[in-house]
Amino acid sequence: MHYSSEPIYQAEKALLTIFSGIDSQVKQNLEKVLKIFRKHRLGTHHFGSVSGYGHGDLGRQVLDQVFADLMGAEAAAVRLQFVSGTHAIAACLYGVLRPGDELLAVAGAPYDTLEEVIGLRGTGQGSLREFGIDYRQLELTPAGTIDWDSLAQGVTRRTRMVLIQRSCGYSWRSSLSIAEIQRIVELVKGQNPNTICFVDNCYGEFVDTQEPPAVGADLVAGSLIKNPGGTIAPAGGYVAGRAEWVEQAACRLTAPGIGSEGGATFDQNRLLFQGLFLAPQMVGEALKGNHLTAQVFQQLGYAVNPLPGVPRRDVIQAVKLGTPEKLIAVCRAIQGYSPVGSYLDPVPAPMPGYDSDLVMAGGTFIDGSTSEFSADGPLRPPYVVFCQGGTHWTHVALALEAAIAALAEL
Repeated sequence: MHYSSEPIYQAEKALLTIFSGIDSQVKQNLEKVLKIFRKHRLGTHHFGSVSGYGHGDLGRQVLDQVFADLMGAEAAAVRLQFVSGTHAIAACLYGVLRPGDELLAVAGAPYDTLEEVIGLRGTGQGSLREFGIDYRQLELTPAGTIDWDSLAQGVTRRTRMVLIQRSCGYSWRSSLSIAEIQRIVELVKGQNPNTICFVDNCYGEFVDTQEPPAVGADLVAGSLIKNPGGTIAPAGGYVAGRAEWVEQAACRLTAPGIGSEGGATFDQNRLLFQGLFLAPQMVGEALKGNHLTAQVFQQLGYAVNPLPGVPRRDVIQAVKLGTPEKLIAVCRAIQGYSPVGSYLDPVPAPMPGYDSDLVMAGGTFIDGSTSEFSADGPLRPPYVVFCQGGTHWTHVALALEAAIAALAEL
């Protein structure tokens, strides 16, 4: 198959300066990773692991320390036993919150997969609401930004934790910058110093040269098969932040009294360390792919968020396609240019944890690894496709050529 590459070529020319700036940031983040590896004297003896309970796993212990330093945190727990970012986030919520506490979401509605965790839908599965934890959210402004006036007076004595979702999720809003997260933390702590500021960090790692704990966040969580796994971590997630809250989250993953002392790594330590080493470069390639996707679809007349050339805050690029047919066509085209399962045709279907049917393109080597390159979206107006990840931007370019051709046929 061969498609016209002219739109891609024009977009590439427009983005040369942007690409150069991304390469500079990749260098800074890689230098930080290498410095921390040197600090902890990373060696091949850290690649071994133990079985069973996982007690005394030296590699896992050093990985926790490395991750904590990368995040600017006191402590971290990096575990294969976290099945997803949602699982790591839920461990933090259940680990820290107690009956009678209030959880306040400050960036509008949370990501779809947290709705049943909180208790916004679904019953009988042990949601936070069923355990007597109250939930409240501050809506975004009509422009899709944080309502700073509401936030400045929105925290009460009962607000035990604020949830700060860094990424846009499936909403048409700007993802949060590190500077905005710092401002949120300062406003929250100014009203109640005891309120825990918890950041859903999924899709945001290594996009900036700082992470949320470095600007005051008490706790963060994310997935290893997104940014920090460097596209080769086979599974897992992490929590990082103040040691007390990290340990409480780890107690929900394992059990009280065991906490972070358990969790076998099954000879995967090398991949987890190597994934961290690769992560700055992989995130840089994904950011280039995001800019390219935004530039191409904007040239074609579609609304895009973020706009091309705008500094990135995560590795998600949203494109408002307008019809279910276009959403399905783009996902099918991208699936056709995936390295795994290119022969499959994505169809809308229910997905555990989501309220709407989803259509997903994700022919990845690690199942569900959105850092490799994927595209998906809920089958609901305004029919937005969310493109994520990409091990190299030239792969994104090839897939975009196919997507352009598919749209032209509708």
